[in-house]
Amino acid sequence: MVTEIPACSDSAKFNSTQAAQILGIHRNTLRTHTKMGWIRFSLCRRTGRVYYTGRDVKRYWREVLF
Repeated sequence: MVTEIPACSDSAKFNSTQAAQILGIHRNTLRTHTKMGWIRFSLCRRTGRVYYTGRDVKRYWREVLF
């Protein structure tokens, strides 16, 4: 787990692996917290893939991790 707020743009888009690396947590932890509703995700309309925005990553870091 990182101790400083992630330095990323609010509009940046990250897949689950990238978001987990930025937050310093395991990908399965991110998936569990997503299912619990602690972090929001978005779906790409074209591909149907899940992504996390920089804004949501920062919000999760502030509210859940610290």
